[in-house]
Parts: sequence; C-alpha cells; structure tokens
Amino acid sequence: MSKPEETAQAGDAGLNVPETEIESNWDTVTDNFDDMELKPELLRGIYAYGFERPSAIQARAVVPVIKGHDVIAQAQSGTGKTATYSIAILQRIDPSIKAVQALILAPTRELAQQIQKVVIALGDYMNVDCHACIGGTNVREDMAKLQDGCQVVVGTPGRVYDMINRRAFKTDKLKMFCLDEADEMLSRGFKDQMYEVFQLLPQDTQVNLLSATMPDDVLEVTKKFMRDPVRILVKRDELTLEGIKQFYIGVDKEEWKLDTLCDLYETVTITQAVIFCNTRRKVDWLTDKLHSREFTVSAMHGDMEQGQREVIMREFRSGSSRVLITTDLLARGIDVQQVSLVINYDLPSNRENYIHRIGRGGRFGRKGVAINFVTSDDIRMLRDIEQYYNTVVDEMPHDVADLI
Repeated sequence: MSKPEETAQAGDAGLNVPETEIESNWDTVTDNFDDMELKPELLRGIYAYGFERPSAIQARAVVPVIKGHDVIAQAQSGTGKTATYSIAILQRIDPSIKAVQALILAPTRELAQQIQKVVIALGDYMNVDCHACIGGTNVREDMAKLQDGCQVVVGTPGRVYDMINRRAFKTDKLKMFCLDEADEMLSRGFKDQMYEVFQLLPQDTQVNLLSATMPDDVLEVTKKFMRDPVRILVKRDELTLEGIKQFYIGVDKEEWKLDTLCDLYETVTITQAVIFCNTRRKVDWLTDKLHSREFTVSAMHGDMEQGQREVIMREFRSGSSRVLITTDLLARGIDVQQVSLVINYDLPSNRENYIHRIGRGGRFGRKGVAINFVTSDDIRMLRDIEQYYNTVVDEMPHDVADLI
C-alpha cells in the first residue's frame, strides 16, 4: 500500500466483501475505527494513512487482538490483514518502554519490509520504533539497532532466531507474536525455524496467526501454540476469487509458451502485470529471452542481492517498470495497487499458492484478470485448482484486452 489515496479507495472497497465469507466464533463487528477505543494518536495515524473505514477482516479481528485473545484470521490476499495486526499491536504496546513488545514474522524479506512500512506509517504520531530483522542485511547493525531499543520487530524466521540466540533480541518484555502468511511459514521451509522461535518466547505471549489459506497442517500447529483462539475464517470453497476473471491458454508444449507470451505482450503492457514462474532459473531464462527480443521486463527472485531487489520493487511500484517476472515465494511481498493482470507462465506446483498469485490481481475486490498457460501435462492440475477453489477457469477470449 504505497499511497494514502490508493489505500482510501481500498478501504472503501473492502466493505463490499460479502458477509458469508467469514466463519467466525467471534460475533462482534466494529465497522468504524472510531468505535474501536483506540489511542487518539493511533487513530490520527490510521486516517492520515488514508484508511476511511475498516475492511471486513479489520472490522472483526482488530478488537479481539486488542483484547488480548489469541486470534486465527483468514482472509484473501489484499483485504487488509497487515493493517489488522499492525493497528492492534500499536494499540497494545507502551511507547515509553524501549524494549521489544511485539514480534511479527513473515516468510520473505520483501513482506517483512512492507509490514515495517505499514507499522511505521500507522504509528507516525506515536513515537514508536519498528525494526526489520531480515537476512541479507548486516548482522552487527541489526544487533546495534536491537540494543538501542525498539518496541516492534518484524522479521524473517532465520534472522529473528539468530538474534534471540545471540541475546541481542531480548524477549522478556514481549507480549505479542504475529505470524503473517502462516501457511507459507509453517510449510516445510520455515517450520523448524518457527518452532525454534516459539520455544524461546515467554509462555504467556499472545499469538496471532494470519493467512489467505489455512491447510489442516497449519490448524494442527495452532493447537500446539495457541490458547483457545478466536477464529475468523473464510470457508475454503467461498474463499473469494470474485471480481477476478480467470482464463487459460492451451499451449501444447512447454517451448510454445514463450511465443504465446510475446503475442500477448501488447495486451500485457496496457496495465502493469506480474508473471509467475515456478523456479528462479525459469525467471532468469524467461527474462533473458524477452530482453533478447527487445521486450522490457524486470525480474525478481530470492537469489538476487537485497539492494537489487529493492530497486526493482521501487521501479515496479512507481510504474516505471510495467512487467515483473517472479517466483511464488516473492508473490507474498508484492503489494502493488495497479496490478490488474497476473500471468501464470507456469501453473503453481502447489494449488494453495494459486490464490496468493491471483490475489495480487484484484486487491480489495478490485477487478483483475488472471491468465494461465496450460500444457497438456497441466490439465489435471488446472482441474484440481478449479475443484479446490470451486471456481471456473475459461478459455481465454480474443477480446481479453478489453477486460483488463
């Protein structure tokens, strides 16, 4: 969420989320920030940031988190989950105490930095320090910043665990622990590191878990670490892909995808587009191929240097770069208001990643178009995705440009 005016529109649009989407054991809906009993300086930060009214998830989840309940909140990408726990954290911490009181974990550096920006912006009038504790940055600087004191840390599991272990990150004053994109975090890659972080936290730490999808194994893990949580869940078969037109293009062979994409390029650059590949190698290969044909694209994946990734994201956010090629892991750190087209050059290898990719295309229920390249080997996976999300992916019409 880069600009206040964009967020203001988004806040309004968030109200259109159908009530039936949220299955909750918490009935209270507070659909006005003024009624959440927030600190005046926090309320001022919320309105200055451009929010007008809470989105559906904010209207339900902010209050139970503030009251100290453990909360599991599920909502599609782009419904304002980050601001949900950021507001609650800023309400609960004591700015006069220069010690870490809230920890937010995210699966990628990009998402962690984005969360840090939201916390800083919302807490603009509160004299709150929020530090991003992420890999790819200087360890000594990290330690120095933590020793200087800050109230909120947002980070990736490996670096946070390292800082707690080195005693640079003291957890004695910690009262809140938030997991964003928990499905990604608790999947194989981060499960062990997360468990290690949990072991090092005070017993009475409040745990909040947020995600777009909530597979059974994630819910199992919540039983280990959460106490009688408030559940704010979207039913899986109603997890909305509403407002996003989904199409496929049949490409019999893998090697035909490139020509198909080149044919689509004029259509793609009408707006900003994100193209997903399943591997870092494929991202590099596709970028090189498109550059050699003199198409302008940027690429981003986990092998790149931190500084390089930041420049690429800045160019894409500002609109000076219009087409971004990336992988699943970074799908969750891309929050760009103007993206209305997503192309799955490769269908995701994990069906739960489908909504993370597509969710980028229609943030806060804005319209979006998703185009899936489907080889004969992918047909079964496409059917599986349709069934899983109870949705229909149609063959792409000739006039797709008019829909974007």
